[in-house]
Amino acid sequence: MTITEFQGEHRFLSNFWYVTVIYDYEIYPSVEHAYQAAKTLDMEDRDYIRHLPKPGDAKRAGKNIVLREDWDQVKLLVMKNLVWQKFQYPGLKSKLLATGDRALIEGNRWHDNFWGVCSCGVCQNTKHIIGHNYLGRVLMDVRSKLR
Repeated sequence: MTITEFQGEHRFLSNFWYVTVIYDYEIYPSVEHAYQAAKTLDMEDRDYIRHLPKPGDAKRAGKNIVLREDWDQVKLLVMKNLVWQKFQYPGLKSKLLATGDRALIEGNRWHDNFWGVCSCGVCQNTKHIIGHNYLGRVLMDVRSKLR
């Protein structure tokens, strides 16, 4: 059975899950915080994002910063590194491994068809929009490597 969204018992798969990760020698309270901070080379913006109280705040702040020039080339590598760190914690590692061989799909309703698959009516009815589900793919790759 496929896991189609990272809510409820599968919330731990979300980048909003609070778990300490390190990016560029700084400690962040979630993968989301670190990922959003990695979008910029401005250290003040990174520090601001790092200290925001909630992952959702970090995500919103990440929309209002100057992106580093190489962001499109490095964003997938950044995500892979952060997700790998997250699942080094024994409790999270065992939860991820317990998903077995199930497909992991980052279902959403906010039109994110890069990291997930949007299930809103607009995206579902637009045949040219196909979700890439890169976050789900990263999670499944990490799970495979952890085995």
